Amino acid sequence: MKKKIIAFFKKNPGRGLKSRDLAKMLKIIEEHEYVSLKSFLYSLIDEEFLMKSGKRYMLKQIPKSNKITGILQITQGGFGFVIPKDSNLKDIFIASRNLSTAFNGDTVEVMLFANQKGKNIEGQITGVIKRKKDEIVGTLQKANSFYFLKPDDRELHRDIYLSKNKLHGAKTGDKVVVGNIKWESPDLNPEGEIIELIGKSGTRDTEIISLAREFNLQYRFSDKTLKEAEQISEDISPEDLNDRIDFREKTVFTIDPVDAKDFDDALSIELMENENYSIGIHIADVSNYVNYQTNLDKEAFSRGNSVYLVGKVIPMLPEKLSNNICSLVPYKDRCTYSIIIELTKRGKIVKYEIAKTIINSKRRFTYEEVQEIIDNEKGDFAKEILQMNSLAKTLRAKRLREGSIDFFSPEVKFELDENGVPIKIYKKETQQSNMLVEEYMLLANKLVASHIAAPEKGNIKPFVYRVHDLPDNEKIFEFAKFVKSLGYSFDPNAASKSNQFQLLMLSVKGTEEEAVINELAIRSMAKAVYSIHNIGHYGLGFKYYTHFTSPIRRYSDLMVHRLLYKYLKNKGSFKYSNEELDEISDHLSITERNAVDAERKSVKLKQIQYLQNHIGEEFHAIISGVTYFGIFVKITDILAEGLVKIRDLENDTYVYEEKKYALVGNTTKKQYRLGDKVSVKLIRVDITKAEVDFIILE
Repeated sequence: MKKKIIAFFKKNPGRGLKSRDLAKMLKIIEEHEYVSLKSFLYSLIDEEFLMKSGKRYMLKQIPKSNKITGILQITQGGFGFVIPKDSNLKDIFIASRNLSTAFNGDTVEVMLFANQKGKNIEGQITGVIKRKKDEIVGTLQKANSFYFLKPDDRELHRDIYLSKNKLHGAKTGDKVVVGNIKWESPDLNPEGEIIELIGKSGTRDTEIISLAREFNLQYRFSDKTLKEAEQISEDISPEDLNDRIDFREKTVFTIDPVDAKDFDDALSIELMENENYSIGIHIADVSNYVNYQTNLDKEAFSRGNSVYLVGKVIPMLPEKLSNNICSLVPYKDRCTYSIIIELTKRGKIVKYEIAKTIINSKRRFTYEEVQEIIDNEKGDFAKEILQMNSLAKTLRAKRLREGSIDFFSPEVKFELDENGVPIKIYKKETQQSNMLVEEYMLLANKLVASHIAAPEKGNIKPFVYRVHDLPDNEKIFEFAKFVKSLGYSFDPNAASKSNQFQLLMLSVKGTEEEAVINELAIRSMAKAVYSIHNIGHYGLGFKYYTHFTSPIRRYSDLMVHRLLYKYLKNKGSFKYSNEELDEISDHLSITERNAVDAERKSVKLKQIQYLQNHIGEEFHAIISGVTYFGIFVKITDILAEGLVKIRDLENDTYVYEEKKYALVGNTTKKQYRLGDKVSVKLIRVDITKAEVDFIILE
């Protein structure tokens, strides 16, 4: 599709078109294809092939030049490649001596060498057009009489020098932010000045703020927002009770992780006279307190979501709302937005109602407490929990039969000391109690989406969906080749690929390679995003899906609450156009990806911090990646990853064979393949560079 778009605009260089008009020209009819079209248009703007004027896309006129612009990517080997803006051109190899004054990720200008030899096009950087980062976070260090910044981002390959009069009170070992960076000669290091002192390196607060700065996360609320939050009363007024169904005398409870503080959702169940069940899925009514275009609303939108770093949450809403007024804490009246569903014992939906409600939670359960009740069939509200679990299992089995894929992404939990230092790492266990809650949340999200996307009467209304496109065929075939090399079966030509995924996930469950196969399966998929165009959710096998159940920590859910209430009750002082919702969806997809990246790095840093006290120890691991410079291994019990450098592989010279996903010995023909199980010994941990090195034990 990208090639079609490029070809069209090259043939029509002076023409500007709206995305819908372009879709007609390219004969794009299916909604999921239109979503892909929009995605490619955005990427072609980023690549400066296209430009946007109002709502129209057109070819960007670039002056003719013998020089090429692109994005620089520097490898661990110190050399780099420039990915040209013109997608018709191949990547350009840049030797380390020709990197000039460019950092990894910068937009640069490249001059190609004459008389090219070899398979790579080679050039040298002649100018930096735009820096990827204007401010860099790192640790202040000193060597002899010189001060310099050691960047946290290991992809930045040069230290930044700092003169003594630009330290602004920072001391050696402090975590700082450096700005006003100047780099005029590749023979000298870049220079800058400290613009913010974060704190002493290694402390918990400093780590959190450093991550927040690196990923551009807002970790402090503005005074206006905090003041607005303080003015909101916890007391429920008579107006709040208008048109709300009263569940305060019903048996309602929450089930959450042991360390949770913001309780978004609660559940209730009643046996009806006709022997069906009335299930209540009660969600915090954040929209009752966060009004459109207030400071609270604007800042929540800007953040997009809460970010869950190890040992610290950067919330979307101030604590007074997230942990108190909106949180469904036990024994307090709370405003909720609920879906009340009548289900048969076989899990068939008879009818449902979406309504504003008020609850008073009778119990705050942890997942562990509910699992104990399920296992022993006794405890607080055991009858209700056992009934809910039985129905949840029925719903889950039905969902999997209908094409939902049961991906499993193993996660770790940390036990931290009072200083935030990890003293224990263990895998999270997914138990029936987790699946019980998940099943009812999926059901609520699905029903809300279908209620708007497939109304019995009237036109389809603008809405925000959670969509997941079909997997890329090329990636699926690559994935099939890989799993076959490990001895598993996956037919990429099968009519139902979701069924193939499901069978594979069942066959690898509980094996050591489960984590690697799951991770690669997820990578072969498109990413789930927010969109106004409903193309369904491939991974879940749902025709309609949205996010409704977590408005304390996701702005998308708050938006869905507002839209739903306006459509059902015609209430609300806001009005969103399709274009506005489209832009909001794009923004929320970006903030979500940013949060995921920050959370992953937070986990990685804690794993590295834990491993620094275990140098010399041996671990069981699985090969999780293979490159020309070595193999990445993942420790199977704590999921920490590190590198075995190719120079540390003894008794042979090894060559990277991409098609085999392996390093192969020249003489012995011994192979180290992706997915192989190995025993490794930890030999080095560098917290500053976030690097962990192992050797393989024969």
